[in-house]
Amino acid sequence: MKRFFECLFSRTGIAALVVIVAACLLSNRFSQHHEGDNVFTTLYMHLIPAPLVEDPHAHEAKALVEVPTLPIFDYRGAGEHPDGPKTALFNLQIFQVAAVLLVLVCFMRVPSYVRTGKGDPLTRIFAGFADWVREEMVFKTMGREDGTRFLPYFMAVFFLILFMNLLGLVPFAATATASIFVTAALAVTTFAAIILCGMFVQGPIAFWKNLVPHVPLALWPLMFVVEVIGLCVKPVSLTIRLFANMSGGHMVVLSFMGLIFFMAKTWGTAGGWGASPFGLAFSVFIMIIESFVALVQAYIFAQLSILFVHASMHPEH
Repeated sequence: MKRFFECLFSRTGIAALVVIVAACLLSNRFSQHHEGDNVFTTLYMHLIPAPLVEDPHAHEAKALVEVPTLPIFDYRGAGEHPDGPKTALFNLQIFQVAAVLLVLVCFMRVPSYVRTGKGDPLTRIFAGFADWVREEMVFKTMGREDGTRFLPYFMAVFFLILFMNLLGLVPFAATATASIFVTAALAVTTFAAIILCGMFVQGPIAFWKNLVPHVPLALWPLMFVVEVIGLCVKPVSLTIRLFANMSGGHMVVLSFMGLIFFMAKTWGTAGGWGASPFGLAFSVFIMIIESFVALVQAYIFAQLSILFVHASMHPEH
């Protein structure tokens, strides 16, 4: 407990706490409130990103920012609009920016600690964490020569996803990685790294030629199509895995909370109060598990990205 308070009230801890509190206050102030047909619909609508609006309590609130977009991204829903399809800023963007700021805050003093050996407890923790990512994830898979070149990218991916996952566990916050659009964007960066790094190391033509192992010439066109499909499946798997795991945990928590309202609706107020201890206890239990899942999913996404990029640079793998 003493070590916890030392970390919390260190300069790094206070700065990180300010970022988290500010993000939650901004989200609570400008996020559009969810309103469904019944309490269950309203409850599960918390899984949906909320647009940032000028007045969250207004029935038809105006978005803080609106920009033209494709019809599929129209945040107002399907239908004809005289001003055309528009997209808006969502509460997810607040916590994406907060995650970036947390990466900067938590690692700002790490280089100084590495050089001098002096730093607050939280800085020492993140320095050790960064060393573990470097040695056990990047260097262990790619080797020191290749790993050193790509270490900043993979380090950024790991900690950005980790902070976005953990921010979703804070009251009044939202989980950016519970949106498939966010996880897809992260997966696209890995896919671009696979293609570009592979073409840079092997050559633009050799990369595509080396996708297919040694097979009879007649099978080469078919195998090339299969390998290209397999290449495209990698970012899809990264997208769905992270999205499903982060949204699934929240869905389970909301289900236990919904059980309280269900019992109240079925058996009256007594039933709701009777189910409250069980619903609350199971919700807290799942939240504890989700804190572990947040770390595991950041590790899996980063580790698979490392493996995919390394394999694209070395076709023999």
